Amino acid sequence: MASLQDQLLKAGLADEKKAKAIRSEKRKKRKQQPKGAVEVNEAETRARQAREEKAERDRQLNLERQRAAEKKAIQAQIRQLVETNRLDRSRGETSYQFVHDKKIKKLFVDDTMVDQLSRGRLAIVFVNDNYEIVAEGVARKIMERDESAVVVLHDRKQDDAGEDDPYAGYEIPDDLMW
Repeated sequence: MASLQDQLLKAGLADEKKAKAIRSEKRKKRKQQPKGAVEVNEAETRARQAREEKAERDRQLNLERQRAAEKKAIQAQIRQLVETNRLDRSRGETSYQFVHDKKIKKLFVDDTMVDQLSRGRLAIVFVNDNYEIVAEGVARKIMERDESAVVVLHDRKQDDAGEDDPYAGYEIPDDLMW
């Protein structure tokens, strides 16, 4: 069986001059290459590069999936904390107003809850499109997981009045409602 080059020469599709030129070019190429060096196949490099890119894309996808799963787990933990620790507001007759997403919202709570909310002993959280009231400790645990879930949590301060407060001598009546 003759080589392809010989077959093309016999068929008249290639001439002897071209065949010699190609042979000499191949020989020069082989001689110029240092010994032990393997001729790099362009198709192999492209395939290797494509495999590396695919592996990187897969790694990125896995990271995104993992982040989504972690976020989902955190939301489930927050829901569970709120479900087990929410306070009953069914007998609330006093409205407590607060700001959430640049809108004023209103919850009906009893008078002791209003006082505790203003002092930072209770907090309002937003979970499952509902507002719930929980204790400060639970709200702090929720804030560790997701700060945006806690809507209202005032800082607990012993005395809000400073030394240079001009109204320090005046007491605020207990029955004053804003």
